[in-house]
Amino acid sequence: MLQRVVYCCRSMSKPGLDGRHRNKDGEISGKHGNTLVRTLRKVYGQGFAAGYPETAKLSEVMFHLNETSLSQLRRDHETDHLEHRIAQASK
Repeated sequence: MLQRVVYCCRSMSKPGLDGRHRNKDGEISGKHGNTLVRTLRKVYGQGFAAGYPETAKLSEVMFHLNETSLSQLRRDHETDHLEHRIAQASK
């Protein structure tokens, strides 16, 4: 039983898809979680969050995104462009 607990704790601290920890993902989801996939597809193209309905919220799909979609979000978040891009697409 002890081994199982240690394993669970270790796996939670592993980095995400691009080698970074998921703390940034939680930050993005917390700040932009109500953004619809429809809006993000206007920014990143129809392939963003493929397989999810356009009415889904980012917070619902964030931790299931493929590497491409997740990388796009992270890049724009880290360069402080995400909020502006979402605002422009929402008009």
